[in-house]
Amino acid sequence: MNWLILFIAGLLEISWAVGLKYTDGFTKLWPSVGTLISLVLSFLLLGFALKTLPVGTAYAIWVGIGAVGTAILGIILFEEPIDALKLVSLALICAGIVGLKLAHN
Repeated sequence: MNWLILFIAGLLEISWAVGLKYTDGFTKLWPSVGTLISLVLSFLLLGFALKTLPVGTAYAIWVGIGAVGTAILGIILFEEPIDALKLVSLALICAGIVGLKLAHN
């Protein structure tokens, strides 16, 4: 169950990281509110998952999910440039996430 909680925390990290772009420096109310709610929920869920998961593994997976998801949404939503090196790098992060999960079992 805590792996699912950690995954949701990672998704919320994507939400608040992308949300930062929409806040326009926290000058727009509703994007700012949504971003802050996502941030708080992400940290709360990460903290809850850390009750039973090792901190190094859980934190690395949380950051990895956030980094990959944010990079992908940056490409999709903000037309950020994409090239082979970026795709390979994102794939390596995904491999690292899977490897850390497998190493925990």
